[in-house]
Amino acid sequence: MKHILLVEDDVFLSDMYSTKLKEAGYSVAISRSGKDAIEKIQDKPLDLVLLDIVLPHKDGWAVLKKIRENDELKDVKVILLSNLGQKSEVQKGIDLGAEKYFIKAHYTPKQVVEEVQKLLK
Repeated sequence: MKHILLVEDDVFLSDMYSTKLKEAGYSVAISRSGKDAIEKIQDKPLDLVLLDIVLPHKDGWAVLKKIRENDELKDVKVILLSNLGQKSEVQKGIDLGAEKYFIKAHYTPKQVVEEVQKLLK
């Protein structure tokens, strides 16, 4: 079973994405802040981090940088899932090492799960 960490501070969205990912057969842990996400990422081996950018305590940029700076975490795939949709934000996410950048308003939860499945094959 593949392990996913969903980093999302919006309870409604995290419940919705978590439910869809679990229905697709994934083990899902949830973090509601960047600080908590960094702790969870270092605790348990993960296959994927679905990462929001606007988070309490540490933003998604700081979390992504922390993942990419750690040699033990270099194989963890990261998908940024955010409402920030400017080209510069998307490019920054890719430049920092995210595999994909999804703008929440452009993807249904089902489409996000389909993209996760493609990435984790």
